[in-house]
Amino acid sequence: MEKSNPMERKILKNKFFLYITEFFSGMSVMAVELGASRLLAPYFSSSQIVWTIIIGTIMIAMALGNIFGGRSADKNGNPDKLYRRILIAAVWIAAIPLLGKYVIVGIAGLLIISINQNFLIIAAFLACMIVFVFPLFLLGTVTPSLAKFSVDSLDDSGKVVGTLGAYNTIGSIIGTFLPTFVTIPSVGTSITFFIFGGILLLLCLIYFISVKKSAVRVAISSVIFILCMIFGHSTSFAFWEDDLTYEGESVYNYLQVAENDQSIWLSTNVLFGVQSITTKGDRLTGMYYDYALAAPLMAGVEEQDEAKILILGMGTGTYARQALRYFPNASMEGVEIDEKITELSHQYFDLPEEVKTVNYDGRAYLQALEGQYDVIMVDAYQDITIPFQMSSVEFFSQVRAHLKEGGVMVVNLNMKTDDPEGINVYLADTIGSVFSEIYMVDVPNSTNRILFASVEGGMKEVFEDARGSLTSDDMKRLMQKVSDGLFSYEAGNHILTDDKAPVEVLGMRVIDSLIMEEMQYYKEVYRQEGLQGLLNSL
Repeated sequence: MEKSNPMERKILKNKFFLYITEFFSGMSVMAVELGASRLLAPYFSSSQIVWTIIIGTIMIAMALGNIFGGRSADKNGNPDKLYRRILIAAVWIAAIPLLGKYVIVGIAGLLIISINQNFLIIAAFLACMIVFVFPLFLLGTVTPSLAKFSVDSLDDSGKVVGTLGAYNTIGSIIGTFLPTFVTIPSVGTSITFFIFGGILLLLCLIYFISVKKSAVRVAISSVIFILCMIFGHSTSFAFWEDDLTYEGESVYNYLQVAENDQSIWLSTNVLFGVQSITTKGDRLTGMYYDYALAAPLMAGVEEQDEAKILILGMGTGTYARQALRYFPNASMEGVEIDEKITELSHQYFDLPEEVKTVNYDGRAYLQALEGQYDVIMVDAYQDITIPFQMSSVEFFSQVRAHLKEGGVMVVNLNMKTDDPEGINVYLADTIGSVFSEIYMVDVPNSTNRILFASVEGGMKEVFEDARGSLTSDDMKRLMQKVSDGLFSYEAGNHILTDDKAPVEVLGMRVIDSLIMEEMQYYKEVYRQEGLQGLLNSL
């Protein structure tokens, strides 16, 4: 095998170009990792488990790349091979926005008819392996290859390798912050892939032009890259939908707004779940927001001149609008971490201007807060993504401290299950260790269970007295349903704390069960009508 001295190439003689290659390689690895989380989140959530799968598969890819890159450099010290690998990685990264969504949906479709458990874990793992492992394996070859090309002698090997590591680390730092705070919020996930893939492509163009080699390969790669940009720039994750009112991204979420003649809804996930809904014409939604309206009655809000309601997890403000309609004497205050959702709530969901909304983390807001409220609504649990810091004894103790005498906390438990070891049992037991009285009601035709908690007790009696004075017919009927379904809860000893709150694992178990139940329909369609019938039903 012909050996090649890398320093024969003029562009590499002062090693600066090698360091720049290391810098942009580290930057691109982190950018792709963050882009992977955004590409997967609309389909599989952005939970810690999905993040673990992303990080784990990427580390596998980088480790294998390190091994291969070192052996390849020892076997043939020709930098052309390294830059060809970077060129392939650049084109692959550019192809992710074009093909990645189809691969993910295809994997989900195949798994629907082939597995019975652990859907999210398996689907997310396979998606990462197919879409992201290969380009990051190629980028994993960069560091050992550059170390081989850069070190002239053992006298300066430590300095050279240390410098390469510093450039890689600095690039990784920038590649972490830049997508999160600049490119993804401003131009979206797809263009973020193009930006960092384009940087790698430009790096390769500079190299191959300088050494006057691989002109055909570079030209073909550039054409493919441009075609990916032309046909893959769409920001749509739900590419099969053609009537969405809005689709976009924020720092925290994928966001999708859709509507029909009766309602408008917001979803942060393509494949399952509606996070917020409002009905047109000021009607009740028929969802958990309506059932949670029992909390102001339990707190005696209608008898007060001025009552205060705080909503942690404001979303698009459906609960605030409903509460304002039936309790006009109450002032509403909401906390929503995602500023973009707050913008959408005014743009599409008619959130009243008098509703004060603060864009902040719910628990951090409570820590800085001094006031007390008649009702505190906790609606921060989104599919599997349950913030552990808002599920612990310490958090619910803070909520209790901000309730007035006779105040009520209401919590939307969004993954109803009969599992005695399920996430809702842990949440309810944890709440029961802080509050003396707990009542629950299940929302029909949904996976939601509403929990009401008070310190002093007697909230059911207050509720029954208050609903007798209601004047709205629809509220009377609704509160009758709540009364009929209300049941007390005796707390056990499944306690979540700031130190130990395995909400991701508990939530994954429940959501996996719910998904499997939903999949039974599609499996039956596939059994009776085959693949075409399944495609028609999706």
